[in-house]
Amino acid sequence: MKDVFPRDIDLERAVISALIIDNTAHLEAMPLLKDPAMFYETEHRLVFLAIQELSFKNQAIDISTISHSLKAMGKLEESGGLYNLTQLAALSGSAAHIENHCEILQQYWLKRKLIEKSNQVRSLAMNPEKNAGDVLEFDAKMNDEINEILYSNTGEITYASALSLVEQRLELISKQQEGEFDGEPTGFAKIDRFTGGWQPSDLVIIAARPGMGKTAFILKNIVELGLKDIPCGIFSLEMSTQQLAARTVAINSNFHLSQLIRDGFEKDEYFSTLMHRTNEMRKFPIHIDDRPSLDIRDIITKARIWKRKHNIKILFVDYIQLASDKSKGSHREQEIASISRNLKMLAKELNIPVIALSQLSRSVETRQDKHPKLSDLRESGAIEQDADIVGFLYREHYYNPDAELPMELTSIGANAEFNFAKYRSGSLETKGLYFDSNKVKYMDPEELNEKWSSKDLPKPEADEVPY
Repeated sequence: MKDVFPRDIDLERAVISALIIDNTAHLEAMPLLKDPAMFYETEHRLVFLAIQELSFKNQAIDISTISHSLKAMGKLEESGGLYNLTQLAALSGSAAHIENHCEILQQYWLKRKLIEKSNQVRSLAMNPEKNAGDVLEFDAKMNDEINEILYSNTGEITYASALSLVEQRLELISKQQEGEFDGEPTGFAKIDRFTGGWQPSDLVIIAARPGMGKTAFILKNIVELGLKDIPCGIFSLEMSTQQLAARTVAINSNFHLSQLIRDGFEKDEYFSTLMHRTNEMRKFPIHIDDRPSLDIRDIITKARIWKRKHNIKILFVDYIQLASDKSKGSHREQEIASISRNLKMLAKELNIPVIALSQLSRSVETRQDKHPKLSDLRESGAIEQDADIVGFLYREHYYNPDAELPMELTSIGANAEFNFAKYRSGSLETKGLYFDSNKVKYMDPEELNEKWSSKDLPKPEADEVPY
């Protein structure tokens, strides 16, 4: 019995019909139907190929133009001719649900590709002349080809258009009021002023030794995004979603982290305060994947889904060294280099900032001056090469609680540093921050002088719930 491949011919006809009779339907369909092969029927595939060409040229799409395009390609007869086009148009397909219909066709195509891939992989695996490495390499290559079709963007832009974008951005930033910026908020006013916020397509590496508070730094950023209703995605390869949630509550409240995860509350009224705060935070458009040891392909695929479904504006990866790239085998340095390069490509593809945390090598601990250097980035110099910004977190009191801090920090009330060790678009500077060890929270020093205020929240006494 001949295998019946996954398909829906009636749905294919409905989509083609909608594309013919609705002048705007192609705008929703083309981002999903990247390949004519997503149509199983040959006639539908050829008609769509003509529609795809007309859409690319920004030309009208109707029976006449499709017929002319097919004739020019020498495919009119093979596509069923003018009669078939007329029959398809006569279906009067609605474009009301075309996005969902295209997603279904995409799924059928993907299943057919996976069947094709599995058959080829099986054939290779059965070949005694092929080793397992060859089979794995072929499998990875096929996955890459499928993903390239699913998620590719043309990315092509003329130089004249690029100059227009420069002019538009210059006009935008020139009209900004004090405190405004065009990037995504970092969670720290002084870093926002310095960088204009995290910028689209940038790969930002935030690195430090364990215990310095890398995750705390980005969680302050994530809370700020949530308060401003800006969608973001987080790959937490180290902490569970519950742990992250507890830490964001500590950052966005008067409660200490120890109260939330270990000690609990001594007074019942604190529960009502907590519930009020968490009810507000439930609305944050934050999307978390806390699966451990994710492969870079899993990260890329999930990020693309988040971008399409939730329009995330920024992506966080905590942290690079816990991700993997199975296609690179046991070569850890090559693996990290591939992860770094793919994160940079992902930032460009989705046109969003990607903020990735990174560990530093132990060589930092052997020096008298333990301020990090670019050469301390662990396992790969490619991280430095791929990053648009490399920032180091450093707290002198982590190593020596009694150390006297520099005047440039104490004068502004700071006890921590964020060092710009690489910045493609600006100078290398150090910004003073304040680290609250009770809440495991980084802040701008100015925040220390701001009282917690909310009309509808009780204000705990300072000795009950310290700031």
